[in-house]
Amino acid sequence: MMRIITGKFRGVRLDTLPGDETRPTSERVKEAVFSSIQFDITDRRVLDLFAGSGQLGLEALSRGSGDVTFVDASPDAVAIVKKNAEKCGVFPACRYAISDYRTYLRKCRGREPWDLIFIDPPYRLGCVPDALARILDAGCAAPGCLLVCESGESEIFGGNADLAARFEVVKAARYSITYITILRLLPEASR
Repeated sequence: MMRIITGKFRGVRLDTLPGDETRPTSERVKEAVFSSIQFDITDRRVLDLFAGSGQLGLEALSRGSGDVTFVDASPDAVAIVKKNAEKCGVFPACRYAISDYRTYLRKCRGREPWDLIFIDPPYRLGCVPDALARILDAGCAAPGCLLVCESGESEIFGGNADLAARFEVVKAARYSITYITILRLLPEASR
């Protein structure tokens, strides 16, 4: 069972897709992430890039973020996100997109940038380095943007030193098979 941990929607139970197509972030990992970014959430524009059930974006909303955009390639996942947003009473306040991350990031060039981005793809895709590079290329991360990356590997930059140089690693931790890396976009990298 997944639920919102704290804030306005504390205790709201969230639906997930049946089967193992999506892998919800464990409550332990979610709590560690939000403890680390708790002072960087209020009024932030949030992108939940591989939304799944929407639990990360909804947790951010519960804790006072501004608006949240949920993106997932699966129409079924986006339907679950919408259902969960309705349960929290924030359906109209959110944006939803059925799109793979590459297409979505290409199309968001020139839009108002996000302040907090969750990157939590299926581990088998190994696409965190590519997602980071595309976010930079699209210019959709605001100066000082926090990026919360969840991966099955400790090396989230794919060995790309140029990519790594554009971020400050705020926190890196391992929880069983899950690696959480919280990055801050360096000011010169957002230009």
